[in-house]
Amino acid sequence: MALHISRVTASIVVLLASLFLTQESYSSIVIANNASTPKYSDYELVEFPLNLEYLEAEFYLFGALGHGLDVLAPNLTGGGPPPIGAKLANLDILDRDIILQFGLQEIGHLRAIKSTVKGFPRPLLDLSKASFARIMDNAFGRPLHPPFDPYANSINYLLASYVIPYVGLTGYVGANPHLQTVTAKKLIAGLLGVESAQDAVFRTLLYERRAMKVHPYGETVAEFTNRISALRDKLGNEGLKDEGLVVPKELGAEGKVSGNILSANKDSLSYPRTPEEILRILYDTGDERVPGGFFPKGAGGAIARSYLLS
Repeated sequence: MALHISRVTASIVVLLASLFLTQESYSSIVIANNASTPKYSDYELVEFPLNLEYLEAEFYLFGALGHGLDVLAPNLTGGGPPPIGAKLANLDILDRDIILQFGLQEIGHLRAIKSTVKGFPRPLLDLSKASFARIMDNAFGRPLHPPFDPYANSINYLLASYVIPYVGLTGYVGANPHLQTVTAKKLIAGLLGVESAQDAVFRTLLYERRAMKVHPYGETVAEFTNRISALRDKLGNEGLKDEGLVVPKELGAEGKVSGNILSANKDSLSYPRTPEEILRILYDTGDERVPGGFFPKGAGGAIARSYLLS
């Protein structure tokens, strides 16, 4: 009898489990079918970040070594043109070590993305002194004299680097909720982890020097970061999504500190940005349809090219 009851009990358990799983699966299908069609496919959302990864790879590699992808990973360029104005930076030993590590990491990022989607050739990148000088002039609302040179010394290079990776990480945060496949989610999560860490390192190195005056401009490192963050918010045109190293206390963590080593919202969560916002910032035009800035001929990929053709 005990054996008979055990079998009956087991059968009931199996039946209930089957019904539960069927209902759960049905609910998932209903949710999926009722979900709104995403604006961009996983392919497009994974492809788009190549623009940032090309930009970072070339800037860091040239800054640390004086050469970039054409020497270290020509197979990843897709035959795209070499960057304009990129050069070896006058870096301290520690800073050069860190920048080299980041540059090599970007090679891995490019490889990971291109192993998942076909991607596109490296776009024309303007990494010249003049390009960064325009950004800093825009950030301060006036021409800096002499023009800002990102390659002149470690402080300048770190401030120039502050301009870039945060934009990428907000893009990954923004893309994540719209991804449908496990493959895309896994890749974007992995990229976000390293990009956010890179940004945190830059912010930490600069925070340590936040009160230092940037020669010869008479402005502190903290003021530079605040101005750059304000410019990115202005160009993105979607409200507060960027903060410098020192903020009003009400914007600090739990409204208790003005130090702001990581940029985050009131719940200390990273801000998201859309591809459109990112293009507005990278172009330094505030308009995803008007190339400029780091991408004088426009960014690559389906999303960016759709705006250039509109």
